[in-house]
Parts: sequence; C-alpha cells; structure tokens
Amino acid sequence: MFNRDRWNEILEVLTANWIRTLLTAFGVFWGIFILILLLAAGKGLENGIKNDFGDIATNTMFMWTQTVTKSYQGMAKGRSFSYKLKDVEDIWNNVDNLRFVSPRNQIGGWRGAANVIRGIETGAFDVYGDYPEIIKQEPMDIVEGRFINHSDIEKKRKVAIIGQGVKSSLYEKGEDILGTYIKINGVNFMVIGSYKKKASGGDSEEQQKQIFVPFTSFSQAFNRGDKVGWMAITAKDGTPITEIKSQIFDIVKKNHKIHPEDNRAVGHFDLYQQYNRVESLFMALKVIAYFVGTLVLLSGVIGVSNIMLIVVKERTREIGIRRAVGATPGKIRAQILTESVFLTIIAGMAGIAFGAFLIYGLNYALDMTDPIDMFANPSVNLGVVTTALVILVVSGLLAGMIPAQTAIKLKPVDALRTE
Repeated sequence: MFNRDRWNEILEVLTANWIRTLLTAFGVFWGIFILILLLAAGKGLENGIKNDFGDIATNTMFMWTQTVTKSYQGMAKGRSFSYKLKDVEDIWNNVDNLRFVSPRNQIGGWRGAANVIRGIETGAFDVYGDYPEIIKQEPMDIVEGRFINHSDIEKKRKVAIIGQGVKSSLYEKGEDILGTYIKINGVNFMVIGSYKKKASGGDSEEQQKQIFVPFTSFSQAFNRGDKVGWMAITAKDGTPITEIKSQIFDIVKKNHKIHPEDNRAVGHFDLYQQYNRVESLFMALKVIAYFVGTLVLLSGVIGVSNIMLIVVKERTREIGIRRAVGATPGKIRAQILTESVFLTIIAGMAGIAFGAFLIYGLNYALDMTDPIDMFANPSVNLGVVTTALVILVVSGLLAGMIPAQTAIKLKPVDALRTE
C-alpha cells in the first residue's frame, strides 16, 4: 500500500547528497544503456544479413552439375554431365516431403552475356527458363501484367517477364511495355509482365536486370532439348532440406552413373543450412550482449550497494530510535530495500529511455542516407525491455540486501549510543 511518509523519507535520503546519488545512479544507467545498445546493434546486424537472403524460401537447396571425380561402372572420371527432365521426375516420385522442384536453364551471367534487343536499344541481361513455382521459391513483386503460368509451359509460349532494370534500359520512361516484343539471342518474346525484387546486398541492382521465360519455350528456342541447367528444390515446412538432400543426390548419381561416394560431382548450395548458421551466430551474439551488459550493470549495482551501506552507517542513530519505538526488523529491511530498488529502477529506466532515443536517432539517420550493407533497423522489442526491468528489480534487491541485513543487526541500545 502507498505510504506517503515512507516515500517522503526515501526521497529525502536520496536527495540529501545529490552528487553522491547521481554518481551512484550513473553506474546503473550506463550498465543498462550498454545492454540495450548491444542488443540493438546485434539486431541491426541480424536484420541486415537476413535482408541479404531477401524473401527467398530458406528451406531451399540449389543444385547444379560439376565434373565427375571418380570412375564408376566403366565411366571415366573427369567427365561432365547434364541433368535431364527425367531427374526432376525421379526426384518428385522418390523423395517425400518436397514442396517444389523447379528445373532451370540460364543464359547470360557467368555463362556469357545474352544479347537482348528492342528496336535500337540493346542490353546484356540474365535470362532464365523457369516454371511458375519459381516465384514461390524466389519471391518477387509483379508490378505490371502477370508471371509465367502452366498454360505458357504447356503451349510453349514465347513470353517474357522483365525486371525494372531491363525496362529502364530498353524502354522510354512511361512507355507501356505489355504486348511489346524483345529479341533474345535472335528469338522474339512478347513481354507480359514486369517485376521488382527486394534486396539489400551489393547485387540488388543486378537482380532487377533479369528476364524470365517459360522453361519449355526456352528449351525450344535455344536448343536445350530435355537438358536442365540447375534446380531449385524446396522441402515442406517441418522437414529441413538438409535432412533429405542425400536422397536427392543418390537419385541423380544413379541416373548418371556417378560413384556413390563422389561428393564433388553434384554441386549444391544449402540455403537452409546457411540460414541456420546465421541464426546460431546471432543467438551467440545475443548471449554475449547479455553477458557483457550484465557485467557492466553489476559494477553499477555494487556502487548502489556501497552507497546504501554508507547511508545505513549515517542513519545508525535514526535506526536505533525506530527500533526503540517498536519498528520491526522487517520494516527496517523493507525501507532499505525499497530505497535501493527505487534508485536502481530510476537510473535503469533513464538508461533504457536514453538507449531508445539513440536507437530512434540511428534508424532516422539510416532512413535519410543510403542503406548500409549488413546493417538495418537496429531495435529492441518489448521482451528485451521487460527483461531489462526484471534485471533492474533483481539488481536493486541484491544491492540493498547487505545494507538491509547490516541495518537490522544493529541493537537499539548500541545504535542510540552512536554519535
């Protein structure tokens, strides 16, 4: 229950020596401020790195072919091979818990620039032959028209979806692109849509300079037959692609007569595994932030404990009088603990407020300037603030425990004799 006299006494004790109280409170203020700042910085780094993954489905593996390094069943090592559509079908039919298996072909990029022409404008862009499911594995915003559908696949329509970077290179500003034609390596494709991807990495601009066409018309136009350049394979939620990728490797090795122990023949990038490593890294950073922040806060708590011991020493006669007139040890202990917790919480809340203000300033500055690679939106959530408050209350109790025990051990007669 609120007791005005008790709180007046607490304020009187803490304001009796302003400089001493402020210096003591600064230790707690600085400790909680460092804790908040470290957690916010870790979150900003986490956001920045995770933004580099974009909106891509993280339970995904990309798989391509490499040179065979072991001879097997009469086949020499050092040979090259290509995936076929049969590999895609066998993977679908023999591996459980798969969500998408998307065969892909590509021209441009590291395989050589693709000549794309529209009228007198030309450009070199990455061109992908894809199935409609790729947009669920590598999400993009369709800003005009539509994406590839299965009717395009079945009818081998020569249609294309272009990025905003392609549009700005080949078209005039404000020009309608839908229904127009672009020539890719001498083959005409009709533009049916445009997309925009979200990305924060150094290749964000390049990701807007891509062209997507149906896999079947790509294969027909550029003489790929049933060859597959590479695959994007996504597992269902709850089944990590890392746990089933060995089954996929076994199927393609069997189909292409590759030694079962040849681990170099099938190239792959396990996005799920990489993402989990990032998650583990940031969990470790969070633990370190709490550890360092708590140590800094502990130094402030020790200061509060010391100052409360001095306060108890200065109030020895007062405590003796209160004990003589009937104050119980519990009331004396409660008074000292309340003063300690109050000082700790006030100093800590000031640290939280100052940290929040600084984080707000950083976010405002980042919004006003160019994005910083691997760092975005530093912040702390309500859970962090709640945890900080719990730490403050516990710290205040610990800081006041020794002074409170010292106070209740004083005998009234001895305390009254103190000058």
